[in-house]
Amino acid sequence: MRVLGIDCGTERTGYGVIESDGHTHRLISAGVIRTDTRSPLGARLQEISRQLRGVIAGDQPEAAAVEGVFYSTNVKTALKLAHVRGVALLLISEAGLELGEYSPLEIKTSVVGYGRAEKHQVQLMVKSLLRLEEPIASEDACDALAVALCHVTRRGMRHELEGVGA
Repeated sequence: MRVLGIDCGTERTGYGVIESDGHTHRLISAGVIRTDTRSPLGARLQEISRQLRGVIAGDQPEAAAVEGVFYSTNVKTALKLAHVRGVALLLISEAGLELGEYSPLEIKTSVVGYGRAEKHQVQLMVKSLLRLEEPIASEDACDALAVALCHVTRRGMRHELEGVGA
């Protein structure tokens, strides 16, 4: 299964696409969509949309996953993040992709085995799980890959549990 992970942000939106059979994972692409902080929010959202649409068209994922809504002490930041999530969710829906939404705790637990893992621990595990020679340099792209890895892990667990109950 090919999965797109998205780490939403108005300045930097990370994306990562992996191919996985549930046990072995392979990196397809990863990167960061950067927007001009001086541009109006609408223009930034449009640029994020345009580039994510290109990733979906180019890499042709079957599923996509994003980090779920989390609480922030800065309401303004949380609202901007919600706008980017809305753009991502709309594109995922338009493309007819299976959607997964996961909390930061679920993502870190799936990838590292510990829900309070630090950024560098996630980075090292993403490198290990994808059998990369070097860690992903961008935290945003790495976080997006962690979201995609979480999706294939959680999806695999759901299917195994469904098989046990059959």
